[in-house]
Amino acid sequence: MNQFSIKDIENLCGIKAHTIRIWEQRYKLLFADRQKSQHRIYSNEDLKKLLRISYLYHQGKKISKIAGLKDEQIEQLVEITEENKNSNSIFINKLIEAGLDFDKEKFEINLNKVVHQKGLEKSVKEIIYPFLNKIGMLWLTNHIIPAQEHFVSHIIQSKIISETDSLKVNNTKSTILVFAPEGEFHEISLLAANYIFRKYNNNSIYFGINTSLESLQYFLKNKTVTCLFTHTVTSLNNSNIEKYLISLSDSVKDKKVIISGKAGKCLQTMRPNLHIISSFDELISFAKEAGAVT
Repeated sequence: MNQFSIKDIENLCGIKAHTIRIWEQRYKLLFADRQKSQHRIYSNEDLKKLLRISYLYHQGKKISKIAGLKDEQIEQLVEITEENKNSNSIFINKLIEAGLDFDKEKFEINLNKVVHQKGLEKSVKEIIYPFLNKIGMLWLTNHIIPAQEHFVSHIIQSKIISETDSLKVNNTKSTILVFAPEGEFHEISLLAANYIFRKYNNNSIYFGINTSLESLQYFLKNKTVTCLFTHTVTSLNNSNIEKYLISLSDSVKDKKVIISGKAGKCLQTMRPNLHIISSFDELISFAKEAGAVT
């Protein structure tokens, strides 16, 4: 079972620690365990309950009314409110709950529901990325184990791949080589970019994560592409990633090299064919422009 600090709860639920303490004292909502240091420690069940309470609270429900409800009644009220509000936050909270419990069926049901309602593009921007940011905060503070991160990542990756495979591209003008550099093993943002390229009528060749410079150069000697796209999530050594990207851009001076993620923020040296994308919206704009058939 995971253990969460009150700061974790604050970050995940959007409720100030001071407010949570007042709720505990005034309404007896939770009875967090205390370490010898007297710091509050919350369990999985505490977190799930507070996620539901915070959702209702942010939807305008009075905490005094919520506190008088049993756990089952809180869950029912969340479901009713969700049907009326269709809020992004409830989807994010449900994914967090399912991820904490390794509940594959529940996670897939909620993820499929989101994608069905919003489409994958909006789901990535409004649900998946915010969800991963919250999970990432727990992972960095050692309050979620790597197995849980791998568990949810694999399901999300599978969904993006499935949606990508369903797309048909008729454009032979634009071909984008999609890859992550050596040392980069996070794949969701790369898969999402690959989906966006294909959605907006770009051919793409997907090399995936941890791609060596030698592999790219060998491929480019034998095949023609319009541009190369790379994305980094982890804080790779700045000098190494810069050397990698500069060497790559110098070896393909006739092609654009598009960079997104942390790599674009650490570059001290630029080349004329290097271009930085700073947001998901910029990625979409680039994909639309590149895929436009003239």
